[in-house]
Amino acid sequence: MKLNVGKIDTIVRVLLGIGLLGAGYHYESAWGLVGLLPLLTAALGFCPAYTLFGFSTCARQPADKPPAGRDQDR
Repeated sequence: MKLNVGKIDTIVRVLLGIGLLGAGYHYESAWGLVGLLPLLTAALGFCPAYTLFGFSTCARQPADKPPAGRDQDR
């Protein structure tokens, strides 16, 4: 599972999720549970819908710089 949710996207998802849960609680509606979805995708850093469309909001690594934690000698 490759991460595809960036920092700003994560913040927006958390705020949206909390807002939806709060609205569901306020209006006593089960539809507020929809707020769990953005919270879950924010916590995991992975959104299945982004994968379907080939979209990502993660910062990209420069092509000449290897990802952190990888040895170049191997």
